[in-house]
Amino acid sequence: MLQSIITVAGRWNCNNYSKGNDHMNSIFMNKESEPTRQELKKALGKTFESWLDLSDFTKLAYPAAVSEWNYSGAKYGWSYRISDKKRVLVYLLPRDGFFKVGLVFGQKATDALLAGSVADEIKNEVLQAKVYGEGRGIRLDVQDETQIADIKELIRVKITH
Repeated sequence: MLQSIITVAGRWNCNNYSKGNDHMNSIFMNKESEPTRQELKKALGKTFESWLDLSDFTKLAYPAAVSEWNYSGAKYGWSYRISDKKRVLVYLLPRDGFFKVGLVFGQKATDALLAGSVADEIKNEVLQAKVYGEGRGIRLDVQDETQIADIKELIRVKITH
């Protein structure tokens, strides 16, 4: 599957869910060792606070949310999921010095997102994402704080729809 990547003025790097890309692998690959907070902080470096911010924001916006580490297999390693009773609200995917935020939007959420205030680059990426039964999936690189406000809006849309 081809991967769609956009980078606009150094601000955004979005990509559709795809397989076979090393950039997609977790920095934590050992199945026997769930990542600790200290290991996560060391791995993420300057983006650790943004990880905490988005995790805390999601849990405040949806107090019934459940968070957990999940090992997706030898090919992908560990990821962190924040879920409601039926679905994953947001995936936080640790990488070396940064992390990815993964979100899947059903049609109602897609419509709300497109009518909202998030960056046009994100809207275009969502529109270009292949539609699966669960919706359209995107992943956003978080390498600094510049896109946190837009990601929070995406999380709001996901929780609302």
